[in-house]
Amino acid sequence: MSDIIYPRSPRETMEGWHHLPRYIDKIRLHLAGKLHSDYTGNLGTGFDGFWLKAAGVTHEQMIDVVKRSITDGQVCDWVRDNVKKSAAEKEAHWQDTLNRPRPGDPEAAARLQMRKEQAGMGGRADIKNFVDFIDADEKRI
Repeated sequence: MSDIIYPRSPRETMEGWHHLPRYIDKIRLHLAGKLHSDYTGNLGTGFDGFWLKAAGVTHEQMIDVVKRSITDGQVCDWVRDNVKKSAAEKEAHWQDTLNRPRPGDPEAAARLQMRKEQAGMGGRADIKNFVDFIDADEKRI
């Protein structure tokens, strides 16, 4: 049996933001010393970093917010009070995330295919982007 505790899907939302619940899970697991090594290298970077940039906050701020909270509701309240982005901006962030690899980026497309093959999913045509891959790799689809 795997010792990996999977964070939530990037498709889950909080305060209108996709990926935020996953990022919070990763921070909580990290703070508890339970974040699997497969995730530690990308904590605060990758899709986490895309969210941070879109929201206009730092990784250190989010670690502090999560550290000081007990519930997701408290984190959600902080985001609502401190991250002033429109629904259109939040949706643009999500569309950017879903469209990775971007059309015309052969290196990223090759990286996705390599990751699929490494995970034994090389022939899965339904995995079209990195969000799909994450959900497949974490056994949600």
